[in-house]
Amino acid sequence: MISQEQFNKELELIITNAIREDIGEGDHTSLSCIPANAEGKAKLLVKDEGIIAGVEFAKMVFAHVDKDLKIETLMNDGDKVKYGDVVFYVSGKSQSILQAERLVLNAMQRMSAIATKTGFFVDLLEGTQTKVLDTRKTTPGIRAIEKWAVKIGGGVNHRFALYDMVMIKDNHIDFAGGITQAITKTKNYLAEKGLDIKIIVEARDLDEIKEILSNEGVYRILIDNFNYEDTRKAVALIGDKCLTESSGGINEKTIRKYAECGVDFISSGALTHSVYNLDLSLKAVD
Repeated sequence: MISQEQFNKELELIITNAIREDIGEGDHTSLSCIPANAEGKAKLLVKDEGIIAGVEFAKMVFAHVDKDLKIETLMNDGDKVKYGDVVFYVSGKSQSILQAERLVLNAMQRMSAIATKTGFFVDLLEGTQTKVLDTRKTTPGIRAIEKWAVKIGGGVNHRFALYDMVMIKDNHIDFAGGITQAITKTKNYLAEKGLDIKIIVEARDLDEIKEILSNEGVYRILIDNFNYEDTRKAVALIGDKCLTESSGGINEKTIRKYAECGVDFISSGALTHSVYNLDLSLKAVD
């Protein structure tokens, strides 16, 4: 996984680019009708139900726009919220609040939706050993905040990108000439480059599970699109030789059954690619 320093840089890039995209040469609406020295106060109002996420990110956005803005936090990332809750108040220059408003809302609405869905999946697995993983099926340009939201919701981050973990999937295997060839080439490459990153290998059937296990150095086996019976067989074959992960169209109706097969992780792209934003508003207050 990437370091906290790398992650923070990703967040700064998201904020910088989003502000550039939204404000450009200037917020002409606010500049034209709000005096530069006018001050105001606004509240983040919840108009939905779920898990709030993005409070700390919002603080970063406000600080980026205007370091003198003051935030009074009433609720924190990961808290359950309902209609009518106020998450925080922000006060300071009215122009600054308005310039930050859209990025704060866009980010928090999406992050809260992801955290809420993740929390729902996590609750479905209560009492099992299985953890919920995200994927790289994220919105281009804002992966960092979406993966942050998964953690807030109680999930676990998979690899951040292509550079912090090796995942040998079906196409890699086919292009490389087979499972053993792909694993061997990968281990040689990592040794030559002096890279210490984990290797995950996807299996399409039980025979591929057996071949993966005949190779050393695999951190986790991705048991992809298996039925329940074959998943149980795969987990039994793998034992404690490496970690296990199920994936492939798993949803709220099937996730518990896959967990009960004994896998360590279940990955779901739906956590980030199929959510409906939580309804939030930033409203001026007296």
